[in-house]
Amino acid sequence: MSNQVTSTIDEAVRLFKIYSDTTRLRIIELLLDNEFCVQDIADQLDASQSAISHQLKLLRDRHVVKTRKHGKQVFYSLQDNHIKEIFLVAYSHVTECNEPDCE
Repeated sequence: MSNQVTSTIDEAVRLFKIYSDTTRLRIIELLLDNEFCVQDIADQLDASQSAISHQLKLLRDRHVVKTRKHGKQVFYSLQDNHIKEIFLVAYSHVTECNEPDCE
């Protein structure tokens, strides 16, 4: 396997680790079709602003969310449609496999 393929796989592993945390998944779900500031996300998820800020930094570092400034407020939204698609495919798979006949 080439170094480029190995590097790309390693990067995909880091991206999928983002999806392994409940709070981060709840943030992604909240941002599927809207943008929110940190306090609005914290209020929606009943979490502290500092906890949400920490998770948003991880999401920014992995290019999962992007920011837009409006005055002093920073608004967060999903980086691109790929992030939404990964979430929706995983959600679809999980809900499909919650059926009694799923093996």
